[in-house]
This record gives sequence, C-alpha cells and structure tokens, in this order.
Amino acid sequence: MSLQLNRTEFGNPQNKGIVLSREEAYGLMTEWVKNERLQLHMRQVAHLMKCWAAEKEGLKETDQWRWEMAGLLHDADWDQWPELHCKKIIEELEARNVDPEIIRAIASHGPNHFGVEPVTRMDRMLYAFDELSGLIHAYSLMRPEGYAGMELKGVKKRFKEKSFAAGVNREEVMDALNRAGLQFDELVPYIINRQAELK
Repeated sequence: MSLQLNRTEFGNPQNKGIVLSREEAYGLMTEWVKNERLQLHMRQVAHLMKCWAAEKEGLKETDQWRWEMAGLLHDADWDQWPELHCKKIIEELEARNVDPEIIRAIASHGPNHFGVEPVTRMDRMLYAFDELSGLIHAYSLMRPEGYAGMELKGVKKRFKEKSFAAGVNREEVMDALNRAGLQFDELVPYIINRQAELK
C-alpha cells in the first residue's frame, strides 16, 4: 500500500493565516478518530508543538495555535482510512481553506511514507516529535509511576531495544532529529516533561 502523495504543493497561498477554531479542530479529531489511544497521541503531539512554538521559537499565540493544530490533526485520517493517510486530512483542510503551511507540515511528517520533504521549522518539529512522542509514551505505560521520575537513560535503553515499541522506526527518529538540528539527549527530556503535563 503506497501512501505517496505525489505532489509537493498544498493548499492555496492566499489562505495564509486561515486556521480552524479550536472547537472545529477538536470536533474534526473526535469525529474522525474513535481510537482513544490515537486521540491521546494526537493531543500529545499538539501539546509538544504548542510548547515548542512558544518556548523555543518565541512565536505569538496565533502562531502557536498553527503549530498546535498541525500536531492535533496530523493523524486524523489514520483511524478510519489508513489507506488514505495523509491524503484525506489534506483534502479536508484544503476544502476548508486552511493555511497551506499547516497542511504542508502534516504532509511532510513522514517523508519516507508520503514523499514530501520537511522544509520549514514547523515541518521538521512535527516529524521529530511524532515518533519520539509515541515511544516515550509507550515507556510511560510500562512504568508503575508513569512519567514521574522518567529519565533519559531509561528511554535510551528502550530505544536500543528493537522489540520495544517496534512500530517506531529508529532510523526515522534519527533522521528527524538530524533534520531539526537536535540531539536525542536534548529532545527526549523536553518531551518527557511536556507530556507529563498532559492528563
């Protein structure tokens, strides 16, 4: 099954700055995604994107929401239409005249799968957060105390165990970090701390 999008242009440049409201975005997510674990993953990535936009990129609130929205909806079509992932959510957001930068970030969150290279900072951070977020959450589920007291060395150990969270492609994680110009030891503690905030 090929998920290649076979295009590199998304949305209409005239729609720059147009976003869904928080209610619209969450409504779309809950309508399309029935799997609660996937909903949690999407909310975790959204929270990471928002925090990073605010803390590391120094973006104002309207731009923080653009990053958060990209994280929230990046897997919106995976639950019901895995064979159309990311095509369906891209088409939906294009029909709603959403900012093309948000759509492009979603289109590029798995370059090996969708054939779209992450170019902008938003693109690269969504790609970097996606897989690592899932691996770290999987680790939290096997710890009695969850995120509390979780350390980098524990995540590193699990990362090296290919059988643990086997769906997480280690090469893609390192590729994403490389593209974002970040180190594993730098991003993992950030994700631990931020995901621990989300209930």
